[in-house]
Amino acid sequence: MTFDGKVMVTGGAGYIGSHAVLALLDAGHEVVVVDNLVTGFAWAVDPRAILVEMAVEAPRVREVIREHRVRAIMHFAGSVVVPESVTDPLKYYRNNTAASRSLIESAVLEGVPHFIFSSTAATYGTPDKVPVAEGDPTVPINPYGMSKLMTEAMLRDVAAAHPINYCALRYFNVAGADPQGRSGQSTIGATHLIKIAVEAATGRRGHVGVFGTDFPTRDGTGVRDYIHVSDLADAHVAALGLLVTRPGESHTLNCGYGRGFSVLEVLDAVDRVTNMTIERRFEGRRAGDPAELVADNRAILAALPWRPKRADLDGIVRDALAWERKLAEMGK
Repeated sequence: MTFDGKVMVTGGAGYIGSHAVLALLDAGHEVVVVDNLVTGFAWAVDPRAILVEMAVEAPRVREVIREHRVRAIMHFAGSVVVPESVTDPLKYYRNNTAASRSLIESAVLEGVPHFIFSSTAATYGTPDKVPVAEGDPTVPINPYGMSKLMTEAMLRDVAAAHPINYCALRYFNVAGADPQGRSGQSTIGATHLIKIAVEAATGRRGHVGVFGTDFPTRDGTGVRDYIHVSDLADAHVAALGLLVTRPGESHTLNCGYGRGFSVLEVLDAVDRVTNMTIERRFEGRRAGDPAELVADNRAILAALPWRPKRADLDGIVRDALAWERKLAEMGK
């Protein structure tokens, strides 16, 4: 599925955004990336795409939309560290909520008909039941989740008032790297568990912290639904197809595999793949961490032709490890 015009990808020099750029390009779309490169990297943007270095709330965003005939926006740009959102909430309401409002306004004023939003399972807070479905209560327990939920609310209201439809994709825990080695998680000081573990496996870290061993889970550590970043990127392309073919509809969909692994189970997988034992240091819980988050993914499977291709924990770890080793070779 292609259409006349380009897809704008905000945050396309970052981890998930760069994989979405690859998926779009591989599917035949033309792409323009908007990224201020505060946490992203210009070298992570595939050369087939156009990179414009600026913030999503910059006045020139409207010019870029016009110049490149943008007909859809995939919005990844934002801040994503849950504990930091607790200590610096205003940063998250600025970078996630206020910046999103500015971008949505630019889209409306320039007549962009389709908008895909990078949301999060943190919108659910601590769910009453697991797996959690899209219609379950959304009661965020940290400013990160609330900043994303507020943007979902803006999109819902804007779509009711203007000729634009949207898909809010609620990510669970994203991990892994492009199986072809074209991109991966490159952020310095990343907080993703699998990223941290493969850094430890390659000598970049001395240990892995396990935050909380007293959760009401099978082994006391937090349980999460880990989705391969390339599967997630493919879901965005499929969501775009849905928005284009059904312009009168908008959607909110969970992106996950419907099963969870504990922190200790993930670290066991890293030990298996690397054939070594990563040092684990047990620490107290972090602020804003729920015990268990697992997706009910029936809605996305029903709405899209998307099916997971990489739903194997050891495979996710192998791809993350391969990328970590490539970063070392690149001197990054």
